[in-house]
Amino acid sequence: MINRHYLHELTRELAPFYRVNWKYLFKSFILTFLAEWGDRSQITTIALATHKNAAGVAVGAILGHTICTSVAVLGGSMLASKISQRTVATIGGLLFLGFSLSSFFYPPL
Repeated sequence: MINRHYLHELTRELAPFYRVNWKYLFKSFILTFLAEWGDRSQITTIALATHKNAAGVAVGAILGHTICTSVAVLGGSMLASKISQRTVATIGGLLFLGFSLSSFFYPPL
């Protein structure tokens, strides 16, 4: 028989995982969807699906994207506990400027 006290404690500890803030879920879905639309990984997935098993390619792409995004979310939450969001935005902006200058002065072959 299941101990009621244990079950109550377990549901209380897991409660934050069951509460979904639909506003943030929708925003993160839209941002990820728009950011990934037409990028190289999507074009590569389309090309791979034309020559290989489409279901296997879809499952592999979903798993790969899920793992990659999960690492980014966990890394971002760990990083947020160490430095401010402003610092992250500044570093990200500088990196993008550096990449743009690099592609301007050294175009692809």
